[in-house]
Amino acid sequence: MTEIDALYAVSPLDGRYGGRTAPLSPYASEAALMRARVRVEVEYLIALADLEATPLEFDLDERTHLRGLYQHFAEEDAQLIKKLETEGHAEFEATNHDVKAVEYFVRHRLPDDSDASAWIHFGLTSEDVNNLAHRLLVRDAVDEVLLPELYDVRDTLAEMAREYRDLPMLARTHGQPATPTTFGKEMAVYAARLARATGRIRRATDDLRGKLGGASGTYAAHHAAYPDVEWQAFARAFVEDGLDLEFERLTTQVNPCDDLAALFDAVRGANTVLLDLDLDVWLYVSDRYLGQEAVEGETGSSTMPHKVNPIDFENSEGNLSKANSDLTFLADYVTTSRLQRDLSDSTVKRNIGGAFAHCLIGYGKTASGLSKVVPNERVMREDLENTPEIIGEAVQTILRREGQADAYERVKAVTRGKDVTLADFRELFDDLEVDEGVREELNALTPAGYTGVASDLVDDLE
Repeated sequence: MTEIDALYAVSPLDGRYGGRTAPLSPYASEAALMRARVRVEVEYLIALADLEATPLEFDLDERTHLRGLYQHFAEEDAQLIKKLETEGHAEFEATNHDVKAVEYFVRHRLPDDSDASAWIHFGLTSEDVNNLAHRLLVRDAVDEVLLPELYDVRDTLAEMAREYRDLPMLARTHGQPATPTTFGKEMAVYAARLARATGRIRRATDDLRGKLGGASGTYAAHHAAYPDVEWQAFARAFVEDGLDLEFERLTTQVNPCDDLAALFDAVRGANTVLLDLDLDVWLYVSDRYLGQEAVEGETGSSTMPHKVNPIDFENSEGNLSKANSDLTFLADYVTTSRLQRDLSDSTVKRNIGGAFAHCLIGYGKTASGLSKVVPNERVMREDLENTPEIIGEAVQTILRREGQADAYERVKAVTRGKDVTLADFRELFDDLEVDEGVREELNALTPAGYTGVASDLVDDLE
């Protein structure tokens, strides 16, 4: 697509963001689906030839030629399949059916002396081809494009966690000052969450399941032609060994798609982690806890020249929210079908690539934003110094340890709703009936030093 074409694209995924979404094209485009369907048809044809019951045979050169149809699939091949569907070509009339066009494409590309034409798509329904093709594409899109981007973000967060493990920072719960933490520990939380989320995605891709059971999932056509063949065993071997997918044994005409729904939910879970991160980092920037490196030549605001806006995180937030909406819809929709088959899911599944594209944009924008932010240690420490009341939790806990049942109430009377200084705490400590060692322990408390084992927690990252 040329630059001028992109300006007229209906969707920003192929227009404004076309450069960012291009890595998904080999897995989410119409041509990619055509190629995957050709792969299924070709490998199925070869598998039939390996059955003793059929008269079909292919030597090594013939197998190489057949596999080349999808291994070397080119733009002209995609155009021919589309022509077979919409216009017809050679002896074939227009199919007005995308899978039938693929069947005719394979037939058209057989050598003139081949007798394999009758065996292409033998006993299959379109859904046998489609469900397998979609899963091959979805699996590779996630494995080759989405997961690497998520791993990069996870690694960046882990690096930030380790670098800033000792940098104290005021925490906020309910938006109010709370027990201090460290910036590194907070980044470690997100790194750990994202690691778990990517693990769920990985397990979901490993569990993608394919079916090959014919028009109603009963192997009826296969059984009618060759009743002595163990067609369930054949199908299992084809799906598991031939395509490296799990085998879905009980189906209607359609694959139930619970596996796809689980994958979409897993991806949505990772997106939600990043959405939470985007919001938090945006707030840290707003509070000046994080500074942003200005990019030479960029404009932050059309009217305020000084601004460096957190646009990467805002862009990520928007795209990941859109992706999650799409993924929720997809997960809900693809798992339903009226009786043994209706076709409404066919057009819906063509939008999987769009959902993944919004994911990809979001991941890239989060990564870009993280590469530009720098912790502002001075602001963080000033905020801690200006909020001495946060050591109140430590004070009342130490006093409880010393057996003072009213410790919480005494500290509350000094701190709640008041502007408190460390000197106010010192006066409280002077009035306490405690051992001198305990008094020294209390006097040593500071907001910046009250971070518990936050630094050590970073070591829990794998």
